[in-house]
Amino acid sequence: MATLRRALLNAHRILNSSTVPNRTTTIFRPQYGWVSRFSSTNISNSQPLDIDLSTEESKRRLFNRLLYRSKQRGFLELDLVLGKWVEEHISSMDENGIKALVHVLDLENPDLWKWLTNQEQPPEAVSNNPVFSAVQEKVLKNLNDHSAPETRAIPGQPWVRGWDDIKKGRDGPIAGNQ
Repeated sequence: MATLRRALLNAHRILNSSTVPNRTTTIFRPQYGWVSRFSSTNISNSQPLDIDLSTEESKRRLFNRLLYRSKQRGFLELDLVLGKWVEEHISSMDENGIKALVHVLDLENPDLWKWLTNQEQPPEAVSNNPVFSAVQEKVLKNLNDHSAPETRAIPGQPWVRGWDDIKKGRDGPIAGNQ
């Protein structure tokens, strides 16, 4: 409790310090968006998405940040699929392609995975995105090439949960591989 009190007093002292005259103090002032600097969602929606491709250094930094966002989503399947696709295609993208990529990266993981694998139909705004369409085409091609059709659900239906879903008996699971 004493530590919390000391921390609050120090914070109060820092906020009210007069070392810089006429300064305005803001604890949180988002400059671009909530998620990242290259997010398309803005608090005020007044600033356009800032993509600077003027110098090689700014282009390299932008590409590295977008590549990191595509490979470190926290959803292994999407990390692999998006990371590989972005790695192969980002160097040939123009500003509009990068904006489309940022919009795909801003989507929620579970929804994006269901849309990419045709478990659910994506909204029209997402399905018209050229990056989404290209990634979905690659995912569906890989599914058709490397998995048996009977292991997948009909498009628009959720996937089968596991290899032992059909197990019957007194101790069998109701659904899934429980």
